[in-house]
Amino acid sequence: MARDPSVFVHEKALCESDQVGPRTRVWAFAHIMAGATIGADCNVCDHAFIETGATLGNRVIVKNSVLVWKGVTVEDDVFLGPNMVFTNIRNPRAAFPPPPEQFAPTIVKRGAAIGANATIVCGVTIGEQAFVGAGSVVIADVAPYALVVGNPARRVGWACVCGFPLDADLACGCGRQYRLLDERRGLAPKP
Repeated sequence: MARDPSVFVHEKALCESDQVGPRTRVWAFAHIMAGATIGADCNVCDHAFIETGATLGNRVIVKNSVLVWKGVTVEDDVFLGPNMVFTNIRNPRAAFPPPPEQFAPTIVKRGAAIGANATIVCGVTIGEQAFVGAGSVVIADVAPYALVVGNPARRVGWACVCGFPLDADLACGCGRQYRLLDERRGLAPKP
């Protein structure tokens, strides 16, 4: 299957996958392996690496030097900040490599943002519209709309779909308001 002609692959990029959606751009020194799936309207920046078996939705921004391994699923409208990395093995040992079926899947839900230099340990789900601060190490699930920071990452607040922190009343300066479902299920927009 041939890639859509609207896909741009820089002459110094290596895109081995034919599963790249329309209007996606792949920049210099990025490497997308055969068997990786990339949606439409994505932007894959310099030195990013996307492994066989990784899946990116539509309108995903993959900034410079991001590493996306097999077993990682990134839904639509997600931002992956510079130098952030995913893992796919909990107990890595060179002498005892696990078979691929033992890789722990990771899911990043629609609209989430992951800041620069963050590490996402495998087996977690980052909820819809969640915001992971720069340099954070995520070792557990992140609730929808949660704002998490630190090592290990802890919730310090809630984030609006526009990306700004919510106030104590779960309102944003942009005019949106939310209601708390519970700590695990996070927030939902108010009608």
